[in-house]
Amino acid sequence: MTSSHEPVRRLSLVPDTEDPAPNPHATAEEVAAALEDTKLAQVLYHDWEAETYDDKWSISYDDRCIDYARGRFDAVAGKQHLPYGRALELGCGTGFFLLNLMQAGVAEKGSVTDLSPGMVKVALRNAANLGLDVDGRVADAEGIPYEDNTFDLVVGHAVLHHIPDVEQALREVLRVLKPGGRFVFAGEPSTVGNFYARWLSRVTWEATTNVTKVPFLNGWRRPQAELDESSRAAALEAVVDLHTFSPADLERIATAAGAAGVHAHSEEFAAAMLGWPVRTFQAAVPAEKLGWGWAKFAFGGWRTLTWVDEKILRHVVPRGFFYNVLITGVKPS
Repeated sequence: MTSSHEPVRRLSLVPDTEDPAPNPHATAEEVAAALEDTKLAQVLYHDWEAETYDDKWSISYDDRCIDYARGRFDAVAGKQHLPYGRALELGCGTGFFLLNLMQAGVAEKGSVTDLSPGMVKVALRNAANLGLDVDGRVADAEGIPYEDNTFDLVVGHAVLHHIPDVEQALREVLRVLKPGGRFVFAGEPSTVGNFYARWLSRVTWEATTNVTKVPFLNGWRRPQAELDESSRAAALEAVVDLHTFSPADLERIATAAGAAGVHAHSEEFAAAMLGWPVRTFQAAVPAEKLGWGWAKFAFGGWRTLTWVDEKILRHVVPRGFFYNVLITGVKPS
């Protein structure tokens, strides 16, 4: 990345163009510039997070996350004739959604794109470690660098809320899909869910970082330099999270983009009330303090509350109150 950030901001990539390099340590000046440039903010924030993102969000590529990814796909798309031939993950991050879906038998071959060079690098490394047939590009979701009618399936997880023009991105998704091809996006924040998730996260961060100032709890406090860097990353996070949605919002946007068979689903209400404080606590304390017992508690608690959400609360709580929104649709034949 050059000092002017021009290659990242333009992202006018063609197949023979070398992708930009990751920039994992943004300076204070770069962060200040990013506050005025949302796409630069996306790159800096996600490059910053790329190498630690899987640990931060407890992402793995074993049965736990394979089942989770396949569960999200099935929850919104329903029964499908599998596997799809070639799939694209838009805004891939570290490859969590596509790589686990491929391991679950949803797709045979994959491509990953992200605005962040660091994320593409990690996603391709994860794919290679898993022995999966995946290629990748640094790319803007509003201008996907693949030909028309290339993919059988396009997926994404927690990506649409980062894209300035969501309808344009979905038009691009439909362009690169083959006729009859399907898209599935999951993990998008609902408007109500985002409110209580951020409130819970803020309270947990303040409580943890203040309590660990007590001398006999100093061992549970991350070094101040790491906490300061997290705070700078949090400042960028406020810039990169552009949208929240209701399920009806996403259905309207996808339909306007030209999709057919559009359907939205929502999930995680009680589970989100536990999940966000847990993730924030993990980010605030040294990783070595949290062992297998913590991981078992966090995952077990999430699974239990997910069961409560699906079996009980879904029948009494409006779908817009659940934290995660999922959307699917197909390209008309």
